[in-house]
Amino acid sequence: MQRIVIVGGGAGGLGVATKLGRKLGRRNKAHVTLIDCAESHVWKPLLHEVATGALDIGIDAISYRGHAAANGYHFQQGRLEDIDRGRRQVVLAPIHDGDKELVPARRIDFDYLVVAIGSVANDFGIPGVKRYCMFLENTEQAMAIRKILLNRFLRYASHEQLDEKIKVAIVGAGATGTEMAAEMHHAVDQLAGYGYRIDSSLLDVTLIEADKRILPKVSHAQISESVARELERIGVQVLTNTRVVEVTDKGITFQGGYFIAADIVIWSAGIRGPEFLRDIGGLETNRLNQLVVKRTGQVTRDERIFAIGDCCACPQEDGSWVPPRGQAARQLGHLVADNLTAMMKGRAPAKEYVYKDLGSLVSLSKFHTVGNMFSFLGGGVMVEGKIARFAYLSLYRRHLIEIYGPVRGLLLVLLKSLNRIIRPHLKLH
Repeated sequence: MQRIVIVGGGAGGLGVATKLGRKLGRRNKAHVTLIDCAESHVWKPLLHEVATGALDIGIDAISYRGHAAANGYHFQQGRLEDIDRGRRQVVLAPIHDGDKELVPARRIDFDYLVVAIGSVANDFGIPGVKRYCMFLENTEQAMAIRKILLNRFLRYASHEQLDEKIKVAIVGAGATGTEMAAEMHHAVDQLAGYGYRIDSSLLDVTLIEADKRILPKVSHAQISESVARELERIGVQVLTNTRVVEVTDKGITFQGGYFIAADIVIWSAGIRGPEFLRDIGGLETNRLNQLVVKRTGQVTRDERIFAIGDCCACPQEDGSWVPPRGQAARQLGHLVADNLTAMMKGRAPAKEYVYKDLGSLVSLSKFHTVGNMFSFLGGGVMVEGKIARFAYLSLYRRHLIEIYGPVRGLLLVLLKSLNRIIRPHLKLH
């Protein structure tokens, strides 16, 4: 039986494992295995809600083992360390609990491999970023931010009001940074109803962007302008054309010598592939450590290895590269699953990826939602308000329906909607 291994359980990797598990695994046409460092999946665009407590991962996370059992694939927990192309094996690092080794290093055989391990933050070599900044790349990091924020807010739970502000700096004004800034203000508003003597005037959030405008990757400047106005209205200080040159435990220094104090610095500026990808399996990588793939999704040096999502660089017809966006990972994942199925039947991978920009939506929590839909159709249509909010929520609902199937997915969407009504709006522990 052919062995298919998918490394990385993000939206793209989990989507491939689910599709191949249902199509091949259940019918005993292939042995499909998903590998991930974590035990459960949380949709990455919602990590800022995990960080503020608006999303409870105990309820909203998807257990890989449970999902695997229901969808015809297998799950192994572990971190990719190397690819042995000669033996057709992936090498997983040992799993430790402190100094104790729980699971030794392992090798898992494959006939076909899909690498979908995502990206890490790009610190651009700036001094102090790795040491003093917090990141929002996975559930563990989101939970670490939430713990620090709640500890800070705990000081305001007494009956005596404190005058000092909580100073938060967010570097990088892409979708993650802008949504995080708004979500923090929403969290403060919610905490006021749980006995915390705090209001938004005691939260000092600064959003920093090196480009001339926030959301620089969004093609429509009107969206950036609308989001910037709303952020400033709710009290977020927005700095553009501002380059960070150093981060310390006291705050951030910018080009030109300007300094701002910060208790917490969250870094969301730029992405790159994990460092180890440069030396893995002798595969071709670019300057950002991303695996270079052909438009079929196959890496350039091995037709049996595919890569999807932010960890890969995929060319387009015009010579540009597919942008590192969630919709691109999903689209390429579906194409790779189809090409891989064709190869197992002895056919060449016929499909080539053409990126289709479905648009951009930015949700500033309860305050404002704006975006552009169907960008591939003559520039698309700009939406905001309730229509934009409905479209934004629909993205996550579509993800659930794809992962769970139409019936279970729709029931889960209904259950989550009910939970939003009957449960506290914030997870406070």
